[in-house]
Amino acid sequence: MLDERKERILAAVVEDFIDTAEPIGSRTIARKYGLGISPATIRNEMADLEEMGYLKQPHTSAGRIPSERGYRYYVDHLMEPEEPGEEEKELLRSYISTKSREIAGVIRQTGQILSQLTSYAAIATAPCGKSMYRHIQLVPFGVGQAMVLVVLASGDVFHRLIPVPEGITAYDLEALSRVLNAKLRGLTVRDIKLTLLKEIYAELSHYKSVLDWTFELIQEALQVKEERIYQGGIHGILTQPEFRDVSRLQTLLGLLDQEDFLCDLLTSQSEEQGLSIRIGEEFNRPDIRELSMVAVTYRIDDKMRGVLAVLGPTRMRYRRVAGILRYVAESLSAELVKFFR
Repeated sequence: MLDERKERILAAVVEDFIDTAEPIGSRTIARKYGLGISPATIRNEMADLEEMGYLKQPHTSAGRIPSERGYRYYVDHLMEPEEPGEEEKELLRSYISTKSREIAGVIRQTGQILSQLTSYAAIATAPCGKSMYRHIQLVPFGVGQAMVLVVLASGDVFHRLIPVPEGITAYDLEALSRVLNAKLRGLTVRDIKLTLLKEIYAELSHYKSVLDWTFELIQEALQVKEERIYQGGIHGILTQPEFRDVSRLQTLLGLLDQEDFLCDLLTSQSEEQGLSIRIGEEFNRPDIRELSMVAVTYRIDDKMRGVLAVLGPTRMRYRRVAGILRYVAESLSAELVKFFR
């Protein structure tokens, strides 16, 4: 841990560089931040911080800028997330409010507003565990046929026409639907064990052929790939001075095209609690060491959770992004709980 004076100087360097994208010197810190110490003392402390690896000097005659270690110390020990203003909260609530019956629309809107408010790229996943059975309905559909409708917890609907034996009535199909809903609601494909299937077939033995077709559709629906990635407002990040460099911009855009990598990145975040921040080399990929990601998990219940993340340069407004993400995650969780109920 650094002493209080070094912490105050490090915080001043980080916050000034985030605001200006320019190296800062000891005289500027003394003038702008009122630390109550002389420029000479600040200069000595900055030299110590550089030697310790928290600051670096891009050019001999330039001031200092934060290193990745400096950013890490700042976000772990010095930063307090900045609460969004009331107007921003109202805007966020209006975007998150689920006017749609499809979860994809809600997540997409949330990513767009995150990017708009932060000026960075936003990425998100729909809730993992969303391939969870919610409801089934079998309805007659002409002579010798029925329509099977399978609804997942996400609101996604799968349907198929199936043949039904002669003598199966609308009442029979309704009874079948009631039994299946009572036994399967809230289960994932991994939860539907052989013993449960045997129990259902034993109870509904007169409807074996209908069950065969129905379970085939249920299994297909539940095995739909869960990790959907939604991206919002990629153009926002183009305003950042770091990405005026074409090679850096190409690296970022290439990363955003790598859906499998983004899925793995966000899936690993979903196992963590609360807010997390990855900076530069912590991605363990040399090509993206100049990026940072702030991510937070939102939850619907113990089984269903997703991730919201903001991706930008290491010179990111961490306080603002962290505060907005926390508020959005809480609001989105509350809204989706109502949605699923």
